[in-house]
Amino acid sequence: MGKKLAVVALGGNALLRGDQIGTIDEQEENTTLTLENLVFLINEGYNLVITHGNGPQVGNILMRNDAGEQLYQIAQMPLDICVADSQGGIGYMIERMFRNVLNKHGISKNVVGLVTQVLVDINDKAFCDPQKRIGKIYTREQAGELAAVKGWVFKEEVKAEGGFRRVVPSPAPVGVMNVPIIRDLALQGNIVISAGGGGVPVYIDEKKNVRPAEAVIDKDLASSLLASLIGADEFYILTDVPYIYINYRKPDQEIREFLNYADTLKYLKEGQFARGSMAPKIEACLNFLKNGGKKSIITEAFKLADKKYGSKITMEYEDEN
Repeated sequence: MGKKLAVVALGGNALLRGDQIGTIDEQEENTTLTLENLVFLINEGYNLVITHGNGPQVGNILMRNDAGEQLYQIAQMPLDICVADSQGGIGYMIERMFRNVLNKHGISKNVVGLVTQVLVDINDKAFCDPQKRIGKIYTREQAGELAAVKGWVFKEEVKAEGGFRRVVPSPAPVGVMNVPIIRDLALQGNIVISAGGGGVPVYIDEKKNVRPAEAVIDKDLASSLLASLIGADEFYILTDVPYIYINYRKPDQEIREFLNYADTLKYLKEGQFARGSMAPKIEACLNFLKNGGKKSIITEAFKLADKKYGSKITMEYEDEN
């Protein structure tokens, strides 16, 4: 029996916590702690493709863009270039940290990062309704000042009461470039880092040329699509909560450790999962199952190896659950 193929999506907190300023020391420490948990999957016989978020990092890149223009007249780069910058930098960091983790555990594997372009529909209605949160959390007053000066759009941050974050268009991913290469590398036992930050958003124009799109694609939806396209068996989303919850942060909050497709979809339609937060994760898990995947798991980044934690979604409830 061959090894299972899993796609593991690392949430932004796996690299940078909300209360940190984002030094390289902080990000390397967080990344190393997260990757230590993935050794469990390697020892269980999985081939791995790793994806990652870039919300805090791409927001910081955009701010450096703006500061460079104001202070030194350096031309600003568009959002797709900023996403590519974040992919390269974060991918390099994950690759280097993972090599060190594997060395610590006596595991010999190649680790390779790929700058990945992800296709979107340029007519997606998301371009008229920005929802994707990027960058740091601001107070209402700070957000108002930045909106007035820079023309940025802000929305309230669901994870921080009274906080606001910048939002940009987040169209749905419809394709991933170089899928055969990603799949072949992973099936040969290489650890592949791909589709970081949801991928660099691009579209195909009327002349069949690849054009950039000013957006940030949701990394969980892009990761789910990639998992489906490469025929992964399982799809993991590592985030900052250990379970899927119903009535989240309410007096009657409940854990859902096991869910099937139908019940998960029902909860999603009821509005149980916050848009821009847990809802895209749930949609990503459901998309993976609908496209033939066997199991989706959402759990806290540092509890992957502990089977007491994590919520598992399958098409039908499993007898052993």
